[in-house]
Amino acid sequence: MFTKQKKIRLNHFLSCAGISSRRKSDLLIQSGSVEVNGKIITKLGTIINTKDIVKFNGETIKIEKKIYLLIDKPKGFITTTKDQFHRKTVMNLIPHDLIKYRLFPVGRLDRLTTGLLLLTNDGQISEKLTHPKHRIQKIYRVLLNQEIESKDIYKIKKEKIFLKEGRIKINFIYKGYLKNEIKIGLYLGWNKIIKRIFKKLNYDVIQLDRINFGGLTRKHLKKKIFIRLSNHEVINILNQNFVHEKNNYH
Repeated sequence: MFTKQKKIRLNHFLSCAGISSRRKSDLLIQSGSVEVNGKIITKLGTIINTKDIVKFNGETIKIEKKIYLLIDKPKGFITTTKDQFHRKTVMNLIPHDLIKYRLFPVGRLDRLTTGLLLLTNDGQISEKLTHPKHRIQKIYRVLLNQEIESKDIYKIKKEKIFLKEGRIKINFIYKGYLKNEIKIGLYLGWNKIIKRIFKKLNYDVIQLDRINFGGLTRKHLKKKIFIRLSNHEVINILNQNFVHEKNNYH
């Protein structure tokens, strides 16, 4: 958090305020949703002072203390901050006093999927975890409706599966202890990608659990449903994950 006046790009300010990543903040600026000192700003690359009055959708925003919560999402919770149908969201899993920090989930999981999720107000960390160029690995434990055939594992390994976004590339896939259990690791974060991969091969996913998200695992949770991490811990974990993936897959 900036304590003295400092010049900063507007998209960086929005990111630091927990509104969005820098990349997505550019889109918000272009849409006319951002005001600085009472004037709508649409020009990309605009430089402001950290003490300027910045509004997003008419509401004054400030650069806040960065919060990082690692959550083990149970089944039945929506990965969003609000739900129009009043279903349970991941925000129901955290203490009420942390809501004020404009936390948002990083790395979506659908309602029936369990596993590791980060809640933060740090747009830069969000972008690093989700943008493909950063090659952040996600590892899933998958239970299928039947044992997968070796020929289908071969198809996945050899990148012979195509979805609407393109060719599927994974880091690894192998069978687990149960005959219908699969472990799979990949960088891609396309919507419902795991279920769609196996659906393409005529399997149904009956249980899906993200067990590793950018190096964050359940061991960091210490058997709790959520734990608060420091900025140093998050950066260190991500850096370790990057080095590990570089050594193992390149």
